Amino acid sequence: MTSTARTQRRYDYRLRELVCKANSVDLAVRHGVPRSTARGWLAATAIPVVTFNVAHHDAIRLRQEVIALRLRVDRLVALLRLMALLLKLSGFSFANVRLPDGAAKVRLLQAIDRSRSHFTLRAVLRISGLSRTRYHVWSNETPCGLNDRPSCPRSSPQQLTLTEVATIRDMVTSEEYRHVPTGILARLAQRLGKVFASPTTWRRLVRVHQWRRARQRVHPAKPKVGIRAARANEIWHLDASLIRLLDGSRAYLHAVIDNYSRRILAWRVAESFEPEVTAQVLLEAARSMTSAAVPTALVDGGIENFNSAVDRLVQTGLLKRVLAQTEIQFSNSMIESWWRVLKHQWLYLNTLDHVATVRKLVTFYVEQHNQRLPHSAFQGQTPDEMYFGTGADVPKRLATARIEARQSRLAANRALSCQNCSEPVSISN
Repeated sequence: MTSTARTQRRYDYRLRELVCKANSVDLAVRHGVPRSTARGWLAATAIPVVTFNVAHHDAIRLRQEVIALRLRVDRLVALLRLMALLLKLSGFSFANVRLPDGAAKVRLLQAIDRSRSHFTLRAVLRISGLSRTRYHVWSNETPCGLNDRPSCPRSSPQQLTLTEVATIRDMVTSEEYRHVPTGILARLAQRLGKVFASPTTWRRLVRVHQWRRARQRVHPAKPKVGIRAARANEIWHLDASLIRLLDGSRAYLHAVIDNYSRRILAWRVAESFEPEVTAQVLLEAARSMTSAAVPTALVDGGIENFNSAVDRLVQTGLLKRVLAQTEIQFSNSMIESWWRVLKHQWLYLNTLDHVATVRKLVTFYVEQHNQRLPHSAFQGQTPDEMYFGTGADVPKRLATARIEARQSRLAANRALSCQNCSEPVSISN
């Protein structure tokens, strides 16, 4: 869209006096003045012009003041442009900022009113980031001088009083109610007759004021690092998990994971819950062993782990069975963690309509987990490389590759240049 605004031309006052004395429009046209402007000069009353005698003794001082004022104006304009640019780049806006101090609202309105003698209201609001709606609401209504008030309590009488807000703060931060969740605490306050506000209001106040519940844990936390094996096939983790299909049926997943390498040694997907499947999975994992070690299988107390089939397998001496959190203090969390990753990172991203679909998806993910996905605990090695001992050079190779990539990145970035980089920098005294 093309702008239609035009800049008003100005002419020397001596040319205007000459045209008025000669009373000739043609004289003005010959000097480049439009006819309409010349007619306006002839029709208007003569404007007295006061000239200044340059030879006056204060002329030098006056010129110095004019130069100083011009320099000051240039500095103020540059500062204003800088502040406006910083305000724009920072994305600051009063639409997302509360002014809890009542006097701050009054001071802001007064500053806007003072600046309107030099700028338009639109320009001032654009520079300050204050919306026109909010400005007119504050201007038309009496600005609330109360502290910590998002709006005037007289115009918005439905808001909570300061006493109610203080009561909510005391109950939220009190040790007496530290065992009560915030939503239930809001309803408890209603039963006690203290504050009648919704749980949503309570949560909003907690979020806005950043109140902290008195819930410092005293009981020792669980160890973050569980049991760790020193070699492959020393400790196994065994468990079963349930997957619900779209038609309401179920699929049962059984898997064994090696503690040392995080490799899935064996797994099965069954259409029904059969405790004998656990023994089949353990037997398949034992057949894939490359050494004569007797692994220790950590299991939970489910019937899939304690049944006649598994008991016969343990009695043969092929492996040992240990009940987690009972016979030892460690949990069976490693296989539980793998279940969580398998479900939320892969299975639940697909349509689980049949057991065959689940079996196909698990086959793909187990292959990816064992052969392709590097583990953070092994410095980039995959579970297969840790299990078979074929990835000892991987951490060193990756470390060397990172150094080479960093050097290549530095060289590529330093080789780039723009127009400002290529131009010589001038140094002034």
